[in-house]
Amino acid sequence: MPARALMFSGTGSDIGKSLMVAGLCRLLANHGMRVLPFKPQNMSNNAAVTADGGEIGRAQALQARAARVAPTVHMNPVLLKPESETGAQIVVQGRMIGSSRARDFQAKKPSLMPAVLDSFHRLKADADIVLVEGAGSASEINLRKNDIANLGFARAADVPVILIGDIDRGGVIASLVGTQRVLDREDAAMIRGFIVNKMRGDPTLFADGMTAIAQMTGWTPLGLVPFFNDARKLPAEDALALRDLAKATKSDTDARLRIAVPVLPRISNFDDLDPLRSEPGVVVTMIETGQTIPPDADLILLPGSKATIDDLAALRTEGWDIDIKAHARRGGRVLGLCGGYQMLGKRISDPAGIEGPPRTVEGLGLLDIETEFGMEKTLAAVAGSLNGSGAAFRGYEMHVGRTVGPDTARPILTFADGRSDGATSPNGRIAGCYVHGLFSSDAARAAVLSGFGVAASAFRYESEIDNILDGFAEHLARHVAIDELLSLAE
Repeated sequence: MPARALMFSGTGSDIGKSLMVAGLCRLLANHGMRVLPFKPQNMSNNAAVTADGGEIGRAQALQARAARVAPTVHMNPVLLKPESETGAQIVVQGRMIGSSRARDFQAKKPSLMPAVLDSFHRLKADADIVLVEGAGSASEINLRKNDIANLGFARAADVPVILIGDIDRGGVIASLVGTQRVLDREDAAMIRGFIVNKMRGDPTLFADGMTAIAQMTGWTPLGLVPFFNDARKLPAEDALALRDLAKATKSDTDARLRIAVPVLPRISNFDDLDPLRSEPGVVVTMIETGQTIPPDADLILLPGSKATIDDLAALRTEGWDIDIKAHARRGGRVLGLCGGYQMLGKRISDPAGIEGPPRTVEGLGLLDIETEFGMEKTLAAVAGSLNGSGAAFRGYEMHVGRTVGPDTARPILTFADGRSDGATSPNGRIAGCYVHGLFSSDAARAAVLSGFGVAASAFRYESEIDNILDGFAEHLARHVAIDELLSLAE
């Protein structure tokens, strides 16, 4: 029997599509179904390495985890990684094929549809059901021509659509009904039902709203889903989440460790911070544009970047380089991850123009290392131990560039195959490495925190993620008409 498929599109970005698909993946997997997630086109600088050696959006990796399957490049065949306000790197079936400006990409999309459909049919051949996540808003009719991410895909693959609206941001009736009004007839006919997400308060107050939407659209109402607070603890994909992270800083009254993180324009893989943020007594403060880095920070952490050279320039424009060097002179600690690691060195060279015009720029000079970008991109899952403590870790490498220099003689990680990664200053206060996901490993995180005098807690990051996914699956089972939803799948 051919696998069924169902697409979940939204009235806008950050309305809960990714989480909805993740929760349904876990719910159906828990009931014995072989369910696979799929997103035709994604735009995110938060990515993950797949079991088949490519990269996909972070949300699809989380959805694969929810479905209890290994992530593959076919779960997100087109990934756009923004490099500027108007341009992005293009990754197709896990491999970088080049970069494009936004307007040029619109004309390029038809050439990518065969890869999208190929990946989709590969998943369908190996599943009971494929849950498809749309991108952005289904009502962006200005981008409808050549669309491969929303209703253009739905029609090409003949996949019925469920539309999700976000009542928490207001105007959900207008956004759902208005979506039908602006779509052409054939596109609107692909939408079979709707879900209203993020309800706060008494759900009976919106019963008439659900009825009104159903009457005006003819779509099947499938559920009014109450706000799920623990969703904020799951790895975020969209940079929009950074605004919430900046607001969600814990009180530092009883803080035992204060970590300051400059928010750079092209920050990437910022889910590296989630395990630290969840630790009792650890306060992670996101430093936004126009703010100074607090002088009482115990650690300044420079995160990953999709455009290291440009982000380094932005860091200097904000004056954060001055704050960081002053912090280091006072004996403070600095840690760089991936792009942040590259910034800590003396020089960054881009002879092939990977990040724009060929150039060489000065780094912060806090580590005696130099980085040169090359055409090859390192994508690999890694495991090993922290030097000194011997604590085990698992993570992944995802970077362009090779880093060398005297301080690499003091690496911070040793991989299981004997290779090393990272560098440390002679005084031990400045360090960096390429590995993402380092703090997700409980033993490695505990070892790092112990270096600041913070005792290990009972918090177990990976277990918490699975518990939250199970909890959200149960949440959806209570508030979504699952049988009716599945009956709409074709």
